[in-house]
Amino acid sequence: MPRSTRTDTIRRHLVEGGLTDLRLNIATQKAGAPARHETDGFSLRQHVDEAGTLVVIAAAFGPDWFATMREIRHRLEQPYVRCHVSSDAPELADNEVLVRWATSAELRARKAAIEAQQAPLKAALRRQEAEQAAEAERLALEVAGQSGLF
Repeated sequence: MPRSTRTDTIRRHLVEGGLTDLRLNIATQKAGAPARHETDGFSLRQHVDEAGTLVVIAAAFGPDWFATMREIRHRLEQPYVRCHVSSDAPELADNEVLVRWATSAELRARKAAIEAQQAPLKAALRRQEAEQAAEAERLALEVAGQSGLF
């Protein structure tokens, strides 16, 4: 059985990420109209999914609620947070996402995708470091009076 996800843990991660917790009640969250609120922020509520696992539904509110949704997803999918964020559950509104702890397979897949994305940059950095080391060695030989011209 998957691990239960608690609102306090998710709230802490989001607040540490700079988001504002509006602490709206469940009725207000389900009422919709996320742009009606004056302040950009989020609100959380517990939910039991179809497998019987306790998960969290995070909802974004405010004039720019779509940007808040992106920030919620970005913050919770960081490697050190280890959450899985999904917006395809049938009971979710447009401004809500389902948050649960990620499985080890999901974490491995996420890590592999990040490594594949960073591979060209890492190769370029290694190439640049090798060129700098070769240039430093050439300069050291030149300073020692052993020019490569002889």
